[in-house]
Amino acid sequence: MSMKIYESENKIVIENLENFNLSDIFDCGQCFRFNRTDKNDKSSFEGVAFGKYLRIYQNAEENKVYFETSPEDFNNIWRNFFDIDRDYKTIFETLRQDEILKKASDFCPGIRIIKQDPFECLISFIISANNNIPRIKKTIERLCENFGEKINNKYYAFPSVEKIAGLQLEDLEVLKSGFRAKYILGASKEVASGNIDLDYVYEMTIDQGSEYLQQIKGVGAKIAACVLLFAYNKLDAFPIDVWIKRVLEKYYPEPHFSPYEHFGEYAGIAQEYLYYYERKKS
Repeated sequence: MSMKIYESENKIVIENLENFNLSDIFDCGQCFRFNRTDKNDKSSFEGVAFGKYLRIYQNAEENKVYFETSPEDFNNIWRNFFDIDRDYKTIFETLRQDEILKKASDFCPGIRIIKQDPFECLISFIISANNNIPRIKKTIERLCENFGEKINNKYYAFPSVEKIAGLQLEDLEVLKSGFRAKYILGASKEVASGNIDLDYVYEMTIDQGSEYLQQIKGVGAKIAACVLLFAYNKLDAFPIDVWIKRVLEKYYPEPHFSPYEHFGEYAGIAQEYLYYYERKKS
């Protein structure tokens, strides 16, 4: 059945959107600003991106996804953010030629790679260094509450690069982010000054983008790969953290294993399947 998008009762509704599951999307470690509206409800989330609040929920039985937003914001922000128009069913079937990925993708078939704001994504993954997801989320929320603009009675926008770059290191003590604070401030100053042009990365290859982003202190190969995948939608980027190292050693132990050569142009989606599968089943 073909996908249908229409407006109903002040919501945007999508019917027959294949390979789309909110729990898979928001629990796989790619985005830190969306939360369940009810901790026991895996089908309803709310959060902020690009300075806009969104509540989104789905009815699996009816195969419908509901966006509580205006048509303008849906088309200008959320349609692209959730990569709605990409054929994930074909990607899903393509990656399942690999036996390990068949098991992993069966576990989380609804993962989609979302397209985040590059600066927010960069700072978020600097915060993620040697950290766990609950602590990452708390640090990011402190950053937004203290330095971002208020959106509603619960959420704040992610602060602008100019706002963070104008701070002093002691201003960031409120984040309780430890050694990461100097990297948050340093990265912001690099971008604000124009030494790093994040728009330029859209036109780069994976290798070029990785080398360019790693000029920023505190950004290594893993953080650069996360930004390339989760902000620039470069789907062949393959972030390698502790979990993925274990996965590769366990399932792909051959010497000189190349994720790109093995998984191809969708290596980044393969990584998310493997990451989510290994963490959740452990």
